[in-house]
Amino acid sequence: MEGEMAKKYALLFIVAVLLVVAVNFSVSNTGNSLVFAHNQQDGVVDKAAGDDFTVKIMFKNTGSTEGNWSVNIAFEDEVWSQVGTPQNLTLKPGETETLTWTGAVPANATVDSVARLVVYYNDSFKALNWWIHVVPGAELSIRSSSVE
Repeated sequence: MEGEMAKKYALLFIVAVLLVVAVNFSVSNTGNSLVFAHNQQDGVVDKAAGDDFTVKIMFKNTGSTEGNWSVNIAFEDEVWSQVGTPQNLTLKPGETETLTWTGAVPANATVDSVARLVVYYNDSFKALNWWIHVVPGAELSIRSSSVE
């Protein structure tokens, strides 16, 4: 009887594993899928108003056919925003490519405001875990002093 129970559990385990593999395969093979590489250092970047910035994003086509996308970025906040220039991206299945945008924090951006990086592609968008925090552009430094 103990051997029969072990066989039943082994069969149940195999069925469960096959079910997980089948669901994973069907979900990941639904056509052209654009994914963003995970960043090792997501976070906040301090920039003063008027400072330049560069955004680099690696994309991958995880689908089974070639895909074409119109891709753009924006840093968005209630106080200020900065929009990039759209770029066209064509990737074969499994192919990756890195796109680069450059920009500048608007000169009138409010100190301590924070804008989040959002990627737009075709009719979709994804907010990424990158923010620009506007810091003061001026710093006060005492160069000399005297007391008499």
